Parts: sequence; structure tokens; C-alpha cells
Amino acid sequence: MASQMDLKTALEESTIALNLFMNNKFSEALELLRPWSKTSMYHALGYSTMHAMQAAMTFEQQDILSAIATMKEALHTCQRYRKKNSVVESLSSLVSKQGTDQLTEEEMHAEMCYAECLLQKAALMLVQDENMINFLKGGIKIRTSYNIYKECQQIVEMTHNHVKTDVYSQFEGGVKLGIGAFNLMLSLLPSRILRLLEFIGFSGNREMGLSMLREGASVHSLRAVLCVLTLLMYQTYITVVLGSGEGNLVEAEALIEPYIEKYPNGSLILFYTARIRILKGQFESAQQKFEECIAAQQEWRQIHHLCYWELMWSYIFQQNWLKAYQYADLLCKESRWSQAIYVFQKAAILSMLPEEDVKRMGEDVEAIFRRVEGLKQRFAGKSIPTEKFAVRKARRYNSPNPVKLVLPSLEMMYVWNGFAILGKHAELTERMLITIEQAEAKLNKVQNPTEYQVDDECLVQLLKGLCLKYLHRPLQAELCFNRVVQSERRIRYDHYLVPFTLYEMGLLYKQEGDWNKARRFIETARNNYKDYSMESRLHFRIHAAMNSLSNSPIMTP
Repeated sequence: MASQMDLKTALEESTIALNLFMNNKFSEALELLRPWSKTSMYHALGYSTMHAMQAAMTFEQQDILSAIATMKEALHTCQRYRKKNSVVESLSSLVSKQGTDQLTEEEMHAEMCYAECLLQKAALMLVQDENMINFLKGGIKIRTSYNIYKECQQIVEMTHNHVKTDVYSQFEGGVKLGIGAFNLMLSLLPSRILRLLEFIGFSGNREMGLSMLREGASVHSLRAVLCVLTLLMYQTYITVVLGSGEGNLVEAEALIEPYIEKYPNGSLILFYTARIRILKGQFESAQQKFEECIAAQQEWRQIHHLCYWELMWSYIFQQNWLKAYQYADLLCKESRWSQAIYVFQKAAILSMLPEEDVKRMGEDVEAIFRRVEGLKQRFAGKSIPTEKFAVRKARRYNSPNPVKLVLPSLEMMYVWNGFAILGKHAELTERMLITIEQAEAKLNKVQNPTEYQVDDECLVQLLKGLCLKYLHRPLQAELCFNRVVQSERRIRYDHYLVPFTLYEMGLLYKQEGDWNKARRFIETARNNYKDYSMESRLHFRIHAAMNSLSNSPIMTP
């Protein structure tokens, strides 16, 4: 083996490794990068990034610690190629005072690879453990990474007339990925968090972030596919879970199309193809694609777990509770990502089946719900909000005389914004409405109401209103939502129901073209309530809704 690896060859080998990775040849990709991972910055970055991805998918403490150790080595390797006095401040003075002549192409790439490694290491440290020092260190590293990217962007702006060699284009592609991802990530944050971050020098512009990533996706560079995967994550997950479910599926399909041809059997491409179909309400063909994704490779079982999660929900949308149970059960047995959520989901799905079927399967719903609390995890000293929610709901089964949860599977579906997906399929939404109305009728017949009666009635009204909204029956939907709001003082436990309902009323008025009313209800949900379950998730959704309303007309009375 040669003792030196030049930048051009390193980029070429990294591109080969990326192609292997996208074709499910994960071990081969790692083996190609490993021999040079301590001497070449791009081999180090690629090798550590693949370990970081694996850790993010397993959430196993051992995998996270191993990925952090690999990332430390990668930072050490990148550091060797950086200009010796090139701390952010001195890089800044180099750029502003003497232009970029002071930096060789190798040093420019070293800055960017260092920033990329730093960001990934910080993200891993944030989830590693409860140690507040680690949490702060992670935050400082993110800021350092952000500042280096900003300086790299300045280099690109100052050298826009630069001769576009392949090596320079690779640098430009990396800057677009970093600046694009940072801007997009920061733009998602609710304004109250963003105001704090702006105070320490962060700012996020969503349109700029999307534009940068689109540009990065369209150029020929190592990071083009990473820009595409970032945009796909945004359009198919982030806009759904942390937004109002309005992802740009036309863009998602256009982005993935060339890669379906390039990596026809690539599990990540198959996965996103299936996810796009789910979001279009094409559940049967999505299920087929997820099955293809599972069959495509056996090496990274974590990708199977992502497919199980999606298959579970697609069968819930179809109310095929037995199939949904099979995938929830597989997640409980195989995945360590969030046992509390998986076990809650399994019990919630079983509770939708007739009791004799559950007994025949050898399951005990109450016993499964009672397990949830003991499975809660903590990351960076914090509990995962969805786990906290599941634990709080499952506590009803801890008392000597447990009161059954009403439609827990559909409540969790709402937490993940699943009604925005179900609503694309009118026939299945009608069927879900029938299930909800049956639960409503049952509640109305209760002879001796429990302390949970009003909370359960309000939950049913919220779920019923959502179905009616997506079936374009706005007056009936409004009636259901109003019942929840009017019951506010009588709700004992599920205080999240009122602010979430006000938000849904705002979206209903937006759908009907009444922008003023929409703003008023969404602002009320944002400003008048605090300390309820899933508060941060609602604030993310409110932030997204207010952004879309800011482009809408303001009508004067």
C-alpha cells in the first residue's frame, strides 16, 4: 500500500465506497475505507459517517460509544490537514484579509470535513448519556461546526469565478450540504427557541436551506446523494411529524427518480420509494415496496426495523389489526430503539381486537401496558416526549381496577400525525370514522362514569373531528372540535387535548380559506397553554402552520 493518498484519489475511492453503501454492500464499503481511515480525511469521514449512521439506527449505547470513538479518530485525521493556525477565528481573518490564496485545496477540504465530523460527533454526544457536560460540549461543537461552514461558504462566495475543477466542485457540494442542512434544521425550530439560538449566533432560513440542498443535489459531487437523502427526510418525515403534513411529494419523487435507476435494489432508495407511496395513501403498493426493501439485504437489520414501523402503521390505517400486531411484535422482539413505544403500540393494537382473539394469541393486554413504564429511556438527561406520553397513558393499567384506554392506537396515530396520511384515502377514513363512532356510542352508554370519562369523550371528539375534516365535512368537524374546547375545565388528565384541538381548528379554518380565524386559533394554542404532553411537538407544528399562513392574505374585518 502506498504511504500517501492524494485528495483526488481519496474523493474517487470515497465515491466508490458510497456507491457500495447505496447498493447495500455495507461491509465492502467499510473495508474499502478502513485501511486509509487514519491517514486520509475523506476515508476517515466516510468510515466514521457509516458508523454514526449505524449507531443512529440502533440507538444501542455500545454502538454510540464505538461511533464516537471512530469520529474522534476522524477528527484527528482531518485536523492534520487543516492550516496550522486555522481555528475558526484565524480562518475568518484569512478569508477576509488575504483572500483564499492562503488556503490550499487540501486545507479547504480539511476545514469542511472537520466541520462535518464535528457535527456528527456532537449529535452522537447529545444522545449518548445524561451527563450535562457532554450535552454542553455537544452544543459548543455544533456552534464551532456551524461557524466553520459559514467561513467555507464565504470562500465559495469569494471564489465564484474559480476554475471549477472536480476537486473544487466537491468542496462546493460539501458547503451546500452543510449550510443547507443547518439552515433547514434551524428554520424548523419554534421562534422562542430560535430567539435564544440567534443570541449566540445561529440563524436559520428555510428557503435558503432548501435552495442550497437542491443545488447540492443537482451538481456532480460525492455529497449530491446526501443532499437528496436530506431533502427526502425533510419532505417525507419532518414535514409530517413536526409539520402539518404538507410535504412536497412531487419534489420527493423527482429527487428519487434518477436513483431508482442507479440503485434499483438499494434499500434506502426502496425505503423512500415506499414512504412516498404511504404519504400518497397508496398503502398496498407501499407495503409491497417495504417487503422488497426487507428482502434486499440482511446485513443492516436496522433498516428492516424502519420498514416494520412503516408496515405497522400502513396496516393500522387499513384497520388490519392482526397484521399491524405482527409488525409491532417484531419491533418489540428485535429493535432497541424505543421499547416503551413499541410495547405500548403492541398493547394498543391488541386492544382493538376482540378479547377472545387476544386470548387465543396468548397475549394479556393489561400486563403488556403495565410493562411500558419500566422501559422508559433517558437521553441527555431528558425523556423522549412520545415515551413519556405512552408511559402516562399506560399508567391507567397500574391500578387494581384498571380503566381501559379508548382507541389508544388511534390516539398514538394522531401523535405521529397519521390522520394527515389516512386522510388521503377517503374510503379508509370513512371506515375509521365508523370505528370512532362505535367507541363514542359505547362511552355514551356508560352507567357509572369513571374519572377518565370526560377525557375519553374529548379524545373521541378530536379523532372524529379529524376524520370529518379530511372527509370535507367542515361544519360537523367544527362541532366536534368545539365540544372538546367547551369541556376544557372538566378535563382531568389529558390537558394536551385542548391546545391540539385549537390548532386543528386553525387548520380547518385555513382549509376553508378563513385566514384570520386560522391565525387566531393557532396563536391561542401557542400562547395560552403550557406544561402539557407533547408540547414541543405541537410548537413545531404551530411554527410550520404559521409559516404557511404568513404567505396567506390578511383580511380586514
